[in-house]
Amino acid sequence: MEMLFNHNVHFYLIAYLLGGIPFGLLLAKFFAGVNITASGSGSIGATNVLRVVKETNPTLAKKLGIATLALDALKGIIIVVVAKYVGMSESIQWTVAVLAVMGHCFSPYMWFEGGKGVATGMGVMAVMLPIPTVIALIVWGVAAKTIRISSLSSMLGLLALIVAAFVLYPEMLHAPVLVVAFILFYKHIPNFIRLFQGEEKQVA
Repeated sequence: MEMLFNHNVHFYLIAYLLGGIPFGLLLAKFFAGVNITASGSGSIGATNVLRVVKETNPTLAKKLGIATLALDALKGIIIVVVAKYVGMSESIQWTVAVLAVMGHCFSPYMWFEGGKGVATGMGVMAVMLPIPTVIALIVWGVAAKTIRISSLSSMLGLLALIVAAFVLYPEMLHAPVLVVAFILFYKHIPNFIRLFQGEEKQVA
């Protein structure tokens, strides 16, 4: 019973449930009338929202893609900022960050299916590791403009974040960063398979 009144447990549960909100699915269904889990890559992230909705409404697709990206990042940012604000320890903040990403990737509202976790992952990292996150976003932006393959660009950005974290903060415990990285890598395995088979599509 004591566990039910533990504030840390409350934060962990809220982080997971908030992270699990499938904004891409909801926005595409409400505004475009499409089920993005049944089209494209089946992901609930901004890239698939853009890809699927673009087939019928290119202008709306861009708006919904941007909105999905922002909301997926914000749900990671908000819960970690609140944890910081109320004075949670750094280890608890990192646990909250990991659980928010897990919620997005294994959503309780979608029978533990979900998105790739990139936007939510970058959201939590923006709070916990702002400088490495800026470096990662720059690498991601350059890669996205040149190779125009979302999954590969995201992984290059993630790699840049990991390297920057180890170089800039050699004394910190890097385990939570590696856990988040592993989750994102795991969720991108189908993309890598399509990439090796030459079937991974570019984002126009």
